[in-house]
Amino acid sequence: MGKKVLVVDDSLYMRTLIKDALTAEGYEVVGMAANGESAIDMAFDLTPDLITLDNILPDMLGIDILKVLKEEELESKVVMISAVGQQSVVDEGLQLGADEYIVKPFTTEQLIEVINKVMG
Repeated sequence: MGKKVLVVDDSLYMRTLIKDALTAEGYEVVGMAANGESAIDMAFDLTPDLITLDNILPDMLGIDILKVLKEEELESKVVMISAVGQQSVVDEGLQLGADEYIVKPFTTEQLIEVINKVMG
């Protein structure tokens, strides 16, 4: 059985792109969330192996979601995805426990490469 993934992005286009790429690679996308509140609920309900986490969401920042997940000691791996490539933002995400950081725009090949690396 494939590794379980939760995809978090406010853009339906991005959610679909990520889901299709991961599904083709043999991952099982068990949930998709468009905002922080549902992302947190789904993360604890589904306990995925991996969460792809967009940083800019309508109701909160991915960084803030990451803080909640780590405080509650959820063991999912987290790959942050953001159009904001500022080093300070990237560093903060990694310090808070993100496993990797992808900056938009990215190719599906880049996405898969990073996720396969994180999932080892």
